[in-house]
Amino acid sequence: MSIPTLVTFIVYFVLLLGIGFYFYRKSVSIEDYLLGGRGMGAWVTALSAQASDMSGWLLMALPGAIYLGGMGNVWIAIGLFIGTVLNWKLVSGRLRVYTQKTNTITLPCFFEQRFGDPTGLLRVVSAIIILLFFTIYASAHLKATGHLLESTFGIQYEMAVIIGGSIIIAYTFLGGFLAVCWTDLFQGSLMVLALIVVPAVAYLKVGGMEAISEAMELKEISTSLLPAKGIAGPVAIISAMAWGLGYFGQPHILTRFMSVKSIGKLPESMTIAIVWVFISLSGAVIVGFVGIGMFDNLAAEGEHEKVFIYMISKVMHPWLGGIMLAAILSAIMSTIDSQLLVSSSALTKDFYQKAIKKNATGREIILVGRICVIIISVIALILALRPSGTILGIVAYAWGGFGAAFGPLVLFGLFSSKTSWHSALAGMVTGTVVLVVWKQIGLDKYMYEIVPGFIANCLTIFLVNIVAGQKNQKVLRQYEEVVAVFTAGK
Repeated sequence: MSIPTLVTFIVYFVLLLGIGFYFYRKSVSIEDYLLGGRGMGAWVTALSAQASDMSGWLLMALPGAIYLGGMGNVWIAIGLFIGTVLNWKLVSGRLRVYTQKTNTITLPCFFEQRFGDPTGLLRVVSAIIILLFFTIYASAHLKATGHLLESTFGIQYEMAVIIGGSIIIAYTFLGGFLAVCWTDLFQGSLMVLALIVVPAVAYLKVGGMEAISEAMELKEISTSLLPAKGIAGPVAIISAMAWGLGYFGQPHILTRFMSVKSIGKLPESMTIAIVWVFISLSGAVIVGFVGIGMFDNLAAEGEHEKVFIYMISKVMHPWLGGIMLAAILSAIMSTIDSQLLVSSSALTKDFYQKAIKKNATGREIILVGRICVIIISVIALILALRPSGTILGIVAYAWGGFGAAFGPLVLFGLFSSKTSWHSALAGMVTGTVVLVVWKQIGLDKYMYEIVPGFIANCLTIFLVNIVAGQKNQKVLRQYEEVVAVFTAGK
């Protein structure tokens, strides 16, 4: 255990808890607690959206994938970059206008209002999907936390998971959305700093591109952008780039678009976010390649997802190393806190207030939301205590689940006036079922499960729209009003 690293982590934890306490009294309404009162500025919106997106998998799982597969896995980063750009360009502005028009602060409530669902089924089913996949997602981040603290301080994995999880729960419980967004601003800055500094120093230390190329040849790691020969090559590229499809359905990212102060702030936020993502993804990919030249046997030992941790320990001064390791923790925390908050909102706004106590006060809902944060966290923590599967594999399943279930609904909802609640519900259920079945029967080894799930969802919505399209005049009129407001705001 390094004393400088320990001191750095303690200071970092105290800072996070301080932010949580600061915003504890500022969350006076449910909109404050879950959406920050729709008052976020351009920088906070941009870095919070991307920091909550690029979680521990960015600094652990993606470099590990590059370390194992070489150039063939670069397509994951390319797909994510394209997906980020399209999400900001196509979704952010319209979603901000539409959620304010419908007076909704959660994705399930937005679906219910947008498609005019009188039954409440859209809201309930989408809330269940959120709880299912976010619990899986959160367990992946707690697993990453455990590996980080275990490798850094030599403590038992289970204890590492409990310590990291306790800190995350504490500041999310206290401060809600405001605390999460402001910690994301700090964490996002720390992440991009680490992804610039560490690979640059390591690249020089390892001996440059020549040493990396020699190591790749020696270890028989592919230097070709084509992952496989024949038809398997293009299929593998499509499967990797399909990660980008997931962006349109991620509740914890879409919530950031809803929270921005005004639509006029979004162009600046988009520019900041795209630059941040490009630098971060490039840095993570470089970490993987430099790791090939620096470490010999991580793959054989199943330690490839810790390549960035070992790189920091090898090339950085202990004090600077502590800060860089805190950046990995930042990446993990900046996503899991957002996911806990969205899961909490699904239970409070979409179950408790709608089905149990419709006249609940704002403070009562906030209290219930905080209790829900603890419940969901405990379930995710129990799952994480069983260290099975890779971080990338667990994240891929949850990411794909949201993309296949919600992505087409968001796009059809924002760009098609014809889509009815029947179409949206049928598409959401079909997309989710296809994704789960595809995964369970093992077809994901040939094609990432988000692809068939997303396609099935879109096709179902299109076909049901033909026979049961939107006929509610209020919903149709609202769609035209939103398009007009968005166009004027641009």
